[in-house]
Amino acid sequence: MHTFEPGTIEKLTVSQEVGGDYVLSDGNRIVVLPQQEVSAAPEPGDRISVFIYLNKKGETIATMSLPAVTADTYEWVKVVESVKGLGVFADIGLKEDVLVSSDDLPLLESVWPKEGDELFVTLTTDKKGRLLAKPATETVVEDSFKEAPQTLKHTTAEGRVYRSTKVGSFVITTEGYRGFVHYSERKEEPRLGEWVSGRVIGVKEDGTVNMSLRPLKQEVLDEDAESVFAYLIRTGGEMPFTDKSDPDEIRDTFKISKAAFKRALGRLMKEGRVRQEDGKTFAVSNEE
Repeated sequence: MHTFEPGTIEKLTVSQEVGGDYVLSDGNRIVVLPQQEVSAAPEPGDRISVFIYLNKKGETIATMSLPAVTADTYEWVKVVESVKGLGVFADIGLKEDVLVSSDDLPLLESVWPKEGDELFVTLTTDKKGRLLAKPATETVVEDSFKEAPQTLKHTTAEGRVYRSTKVGSFVITTEGYRGFVHYSERKEEPRLGEWVSGRVIGVKEDGTVNMSLRPLKQEVLDEDAESVFAYLIRTGGEMPFTDKSDPDEIRDTFKISKAAFKRALGRLMKEGRVRQEDGKTFAVSNEE
């Protein structure tokens, strides 16, 4: 006998009740609706909508709890747990959370979604018929995003990362625009599913937008200067770094380029907050 496809919503007729469970049919196939999956007791002959899935025993069953997403739809779902080497689990509105396999996540686990992040997924099944959530492909997103107007340039944009690659991060904005963040336009790689806020730095002819997660240059300079000064204070007002220091040592310590470090030091010296002497930088006290 043919069975129902897991991951789908079906409208079926209640054939009979057997010991608290219900037998449902579409005229050719039957499936059991267990008592614990009943939200409101139906009567024989009723037509009800149910979701089909495999339970932990590998049995095809029905539930009256309808999920946020099916095998025929795509939706944003919340990540509830990350399991190293396995993947992440997402809440789709059922009693059991659904796995997003590590095969469908970035190679670097550091950019896997964390609890509270959201993924744009559909439902599929593994070889044993068990439910899996699968992130949307680029083709799906391309078919559904809105074209951004040219007036969007130089405005703020927010959204979630739906795809992460070495070359950059892909974002769906709150308005439904498709955005791209080149790796040079981010200080660190955002997680898949992370909510990000940035600036639109370009609108392409196809209606997609280029985004930057980096602050404006003036803001970057302010941030770098304060970061260097905070380090100087933590080290007792003295540090073995100057504008002549080794670029690699600067990057390892401050996570910025030597050019950015020199600009930050220049700002602090201009403000009279630091001075350089004998290959070191010192914080200037109010008494000096």
